[in-house]
Amino acid sequence: MTSSSTTGVTAFAGHRLIARGDLVAVARAAHPHRREQPLVFDDASGRPVELDLRGSVEDVLARLSPPKLPSKPARGRPKLGVTAREVTLLPRHWEWLATQPGGASAALRRLVDQARRETVEADAARQAQEAVYRVMTALAGDLPGYEEAIRALFARDRARFDELTGGWPADVRDYVRSLNARAHAPSP
Repeated sequence: MTSSSTTGVTAFAGHRLIARGDLVAVARAAHPHRREQPLVFDDASGRPVELDLRGSVEDVLARLSPPKLPSKPARGRPKLGVTAREVTLLPRHWEWLATQPGGASAALRRLVDQARRETVEADAARQAQEAVYRVMTALAGDLPGYEEAIRALFARDRARFDELTGGWPADVRDYVRSLNARAHAPSP
């Protein structure tokens, strides 16, 4: 099972929307369609969510809870939310970092925070486009105008995108358009 975001998931059987909501509700609604091998997408990322629909509804729901794994000691300062990972830099980068107040880690955290603040809108738009692309590739790759719609998506030409998706099955059209609207919405 792949975790889903708090925004929910959407399930399709072919080009037909069969369920939308939280993962448990969608799993229940998708179960009767298991022979059609429904595709389930995380609404925030557009990534597929794997649902094992074998057995009864209770079996399916039982598999949604991930097994508890024994915890192993974490590196870094886990109580503070710090995780140690590897960073590869050139010698000149290490030299500059060594001269910064608070040391290399503090300087890197400040740089990352600054970059995140400066790119929040562009990052949100890019992530929304990628979500639409993932869903379109899985659901609409065989539909007329697919390749042109992808071009319009990445050109941020919403009018052209809507025009090209206009002849698609209503559920697919409406879903990709709703995801695409996020790429054009102002960031919170």
